[in-house]
Order: sequence, then C-alpha cells, then structure tokens
Amino acid sequence: MSKQFLATYRQWLESNEFDEETQAELRAIEHDEKDIEDRFYKELDFGTAGLRGVIGAGTNRMNIYTVGKVTQGLCDMLNDAGAGAAPKAAESGQACAPVGVAIAYDPRHKSAEFAMECARIIAANGIRAYLFEDIRPTPELSFAVRHLGCAAGIMITASHNPSRYNGYKAYGADGAQMSVEDSDRLAGYAARLDGYAGIRKISAEEARASGLLAIIGADVDDAYVGEVKKLSLRLPEIAADGTLSRIKVVYTPIHGTGNILVRRVLHENGFLNVLTVPEQELPDPEFSTVASPNPEYREAFEMAIALAASENVDIIIGSDPDCDRIGVVYRSRSGAYEVLTGNQIGCLLMEYILAAKKEAGALAAGRSFVVKSIVTTKLANQIAERYGVGIHEVYTGFKYICKTVKDVDEFGDGEFEFGFEESNGYLAGTFVRDKDGVIASMLIAEMAAWYASRGKTFADALNEIFDNYGYTMDDVVSYTLEGIEGLGRIQSAMDALRSGRPEDFGGFRVSVCKDYLTGEVIEAVGRGAASDDGAAKAAAAAVSRMELPETSNVLAYQMADGSVFQIRPSGTEPKIKVYYGVTDATREGAEKLLKEFIGAVASVIEKLLYE
Repeated sequence: MSKQFLATYRQWLESNEFDEETQAELRAIEHDEKDIEDRFYKELDFGTAGLRGVIGAGTNRMNIYTVGKVTQGLCDMLNDAGAGAAPKAAESGQACAPVGVAIAYDPRHKSAEFAMECARIIAANGIRAYLFEDIRPTPELSFAVRHLGCAAGIMITASHNPSRYNGYKAYGADGAQMSVEDSDRLAGYAARLDGYAGIRKISAEEARASGLLAIIGADVDDAYVGEVKKLSLRLPEIAADGTLSRIKVVYTPIHGTGNILVRRVLHENGFLNVLTVPEQELPDPEFSTVASPNPEYREAFEMAIALAASENVDIIIGSDPDCDRIGVVYRSRSGAYEVLTGNQIGCLLMEYILAAKKEAGALAAGRSFVVKSIVTTKLANQIAERYGVGIHEVYTGFKYICKTVKDVDEFGDGEFEFGFEESNGYLAGTFVRDKDGVIASMLIAEMAAWYASRGKTFADALNEIFDNYGYTMDDVVSYTLEGIEGLGRIQSAMDALRSGRPEDFGGFRVSVCKDYLTGEVIEAVGRGAASDDGAAKAAAAAVSRMELPETSNVLAYQMADGSVFQIRPSGTEPKIKVYYGVTDATREGAEKLLKEFIGAVASVIEKLLYE
C-alpha cells in the first residue's frame, strides 16, 4: 500500500517553505502515523461550499498555506478574466475602474489571520482587497461584494461547526457563493500551483501604501442595515398599540458575529426590551458555553432559556457564529420554552410574509415566487399554493436558492418573496445572496410582536397553520463518521441503497425513489418481484428520467402512505443526513407516525453504516 502521505509529511517537515510553528506542530506527531495520514492523505477539498476543515498543519487542514493556495488561484482566475486590469492599465496610462475582492471573517481561531493572509495575497496580485475592520456576518459580506462593486468575495468561517474547524467561502461578483462551474474553475487554478512557493504576497503595510488594501466598516454597515430595515412589513400597526415597547426578546449571538447588527436593527425598529445572554455576548473562538454553536439545537439555548425564564421573556432568537442561520425558542401558554424546528420557523415566516403582502396588495399576481430546497418540508408547497405564488425546489445549499432568485427575479419576470431550507437558513429581499440571520432575526421579532398584539403565541400561529394545511411533521437525523474510514462508510451506504433498491423500510413500502445523482425516477420499486435478484427488481419497476441542470448525491423516497425521506452526505461536515416528513389528520397521529417512520428507516441505514 502506497504511503505517499509520509513523503508529503516529510517535505512539510523539512522544507523552508513552511514556518517554524507549523514544523513544530508536525514534529510533535512524528510517531503518530494515523494522525499523519489524516493530515496528508489528500489536499483539503475545495468544493461547492469552498474549504472547510480542522485547523492545523497539513494538506488536509485549514492553515495559511491551504488558504493561500486557493487565494492565489482566485487571483490568477480573476486576473485572467480582467479583474486585475486596474493597476495594469494605470501602468500603461489607460483609465480603468478599480476592481477588488471583499473579505470578512468570524471570531474563530485563525480567522483574522487567514483574512489578512488573503488580503496580502490579493494585493500582491494587483487586485484591491477590501478587508472588514473586525468580525462581520456572512450575509454582510455577500451584500458588500455588490455594494462595493467587487469581482469576488471571501468569507472566513466554518459556520456552526465545532471550534477546531475553520473554513473559506468564495463568492462571485453577484454576491452569491460561487457556482459549481466557477468553483471547479477556481479549484483548477489552485491545482496548477506547484506547491506553495508560487503564492505571491506583500506585507499589510505595503498593501496599504499602494492603495491595494482598504479597511471597511461603518459605511457598509449603515448601507446594509438600511436595506434590512426596508423589509419590515407591519411595524406601524404593531407600534400603534405599544406592543413593540412591551414585548421582551432574548437574543444570543452564541459568541459570534451577529451581536451588534442584530441588536441595532431591533433597536432601530422600536424593540426596547432586547436582552442578551451576558456569557455569550462577546466573541469567543472556543464557544465555551456550548457543546456546539448550532442554533438548531436546544442545547445551544440553555443559558438563554434560563435568562428568559428569570425575566419573563416571550421569545428567544439565537444566531450561529457567522450569523447566517438562526434558531427560535418561544414561551408556550403553559410557560414552558419550546424550540421551533427549522421547517417550522420557515413555514411561520412564509405564512407571515405572504399574508402581510397579500393584505397590502403587494403580491404580484402570477409573478411572486418562493424557493426551498428539495429536503425542506412539503408544507411550504401548500402555503405557496394557498397564496397563489409559485414555488421553486432546488438542491440543498443556499447557493442554489440564490441562483434561482437571480435567474427568476433579476433576469426573469418573477418577484422573489422568501426562501428557506430546513437547516435554519432564511432570506427575504434581493440585496443579499445568501441566507441571512440579521434579516431573519428582524422578521422573527416583528412576527412575534404581531401575534402578541393579537393575544397569540407562536404555538397558536403554528396550530393555525396545521389546522389549515394538515399536521405535517419533519425531522432530520445526522450520522457523524469522521476520517477516511467514515467517508468510505458513507459512500458505501449510498452505493448499497442505489444498487439494492430497497422495496420497503421496516414495513413502509417504497412507492417512488428519485436519484438526483443519476437522474432516475424509479416507481413501484420491487413491487411484484418474486426474487431478490437485482434484475428482477429492475424489471418490476417503472424507470424514467428527470431533466436535471446539475446532479447531486441525494436519494429521495416516497412511501405508499405519503411519508417521505431523503438521504444525502453533507457537503461541509463528515456526516450523512436523513430528512423525514410525514402528514396525518392530527398532531398526535403525525408524531406517532414520524417516530415509527424514523425507527423503520434508521434500522436499515444504521446497518449499512455500521455493520
């Protein structure tokens, strides 16, 4: 068996390309071949979501060398496309508009260092770097790219991953995460570099002196906040009866970037009773008060719930470290604090936005549309249908949602109203091209105040949705399998499902299976087959094809009773995720059915993953 990783390790250990801190870290693991293998068996993948990995020394780690290589590739790509034309044109006496790259970062370990490294490399390549003065949310970076007229953007973040991770998101001139084509092109440019010696960079002082490094802050903040506030829907009505000054909100940034901007927007909109969790208010790269800084889970809200209970607070909002996702906890009539799922938040917001716009006569007949991912609740489809707006379903990942917004709203004849995915990402408006926790926090607080002004809680609002559309229950189960072995098990499980074509999962019979990797739609899988032979199953199934603009490693199953689940490997974490959805006439029935369905499917999936 080849052990090329050992040769690569030795090169890093001995070459003068790498600094002493890096080599000291590598010397410390000299006798740990398994750790060496994990660090060097491959280069950290630059996928459609950019880079994401554990911080440390090695080709399969986040460090200034892996970050630098991709940034140099980005510069080469932009210069080949003319983005570096400004300094070249100046040298030849020709006039040319300056073009640049906006850079933002979150409070994680090494984030500020990685961001400055990017700025130094960009400047050395003759492209202006616009670097935020301090930590900022991901959605503001998306906004800044178009606001400043940049050719690209970089966000240094690992979103809600544990503290040992960091990441690098690349954005195009449209303010959205790079398309698959552009991501592949960027990866190709980075791969052309012979090691790390080809990375060009200058000092920060040189970059500033040459005018190729600009520090940005309050001006962009003000412009962004101004656009966010324009998305408010019912503030005058709510303010008229004093609800805004009475309702209490607890907000926690979970040690991340959202604190200043979220609180500012709420304050300027008239929310006078916004409390923050003191222990979680300031940036902390360790996220030391939580096991994981993920607002999807109740564990991230324990301190916020304790504060809310002591202060008699109605609603809790929390954002992840880069403030692109939010979670919500509400106080029920019994006084208990309940966590809303990502799907529930999305459906509440969709209902609220569409209802408010319909009342105002602001829905564009035949043109208004919403967007959701294929793994997001089907309840959204029913809400859209009721209001007569179109709905587009896309692959998981907000880049696909924003591409649809761009194609249909900006270049088509549609009018975008709202987009969301089940993993707590939401967007209204078109000035940001990514999920936005600042916008979502503002709309959630406004929605809570609206219902409070009518004597209702989020529980009442959710029950009204269920009464109108049926009791739809959704859940997501994730399996974490790290390292080379974990990656192999995930891929083997997906391969086994594709080749085996299960005809049922613990008594839940498959009606339709959609394979978004091959484009196949397999109906009545296995029905009528008298053998376990694969050929017999294929003959018993009606197979057609989907027309897909792109492929994705997703399998979607619909059962004979209408229950559905989708399974896909995560693109950003060492996980495989299973998304469940059921509908029943009553809440109790839906809860019981969901539990049974998850158990039946999990028994098959877990056998494939662990045996």
